[in-house]
Amino acid sequence: MSYGANKYKQTSITTANRGQILIMLYEAAIRNIKKAKLHIEEKNIEGKSKALGKVHDIINELISSLDFKIGGKIAEDLERLYGFMIEQIMKANMENKTEYLIPIEKILEDLLFAWREAVKEFNLKNPQK
Repeated sequence: MSYGANKYKQTSITTANRGQILIMLYEAAIRNIKKAKLHIEEKNIEGKSKALGKVHDIINELISSLDFKIGGKIAEDLERLYGFMIEQIMKANMENKTEYLIPIEKILEDLLFAWREAVKEFNLKNPQK
């Protein structure tokens, strides 16, 4: 990635609101799940491990950002879902099987869609001045 692209990426992250950051995390997780699947198919162990490590880190970040006081049951359900994803990532990494990543990709895509809608709705109700 060029210096300009890195600078743009860094600026977009530092100026993003919480909803935008959440969306970026989901997008990055999905991108890396796709990379990991490709690396498994290509028998690229190093690439697979690196991509799955990034997904693992992102999911851990998502877990640490859960607010159980505000989120209640939804936060608890997300925590269980994220735990399931971590288990599947570990299985995929150890067994080199893409089949463990397929449900994770689908779940992440569904959650991404839901969060995009929620952020859009929030922004419509709370326009910045």
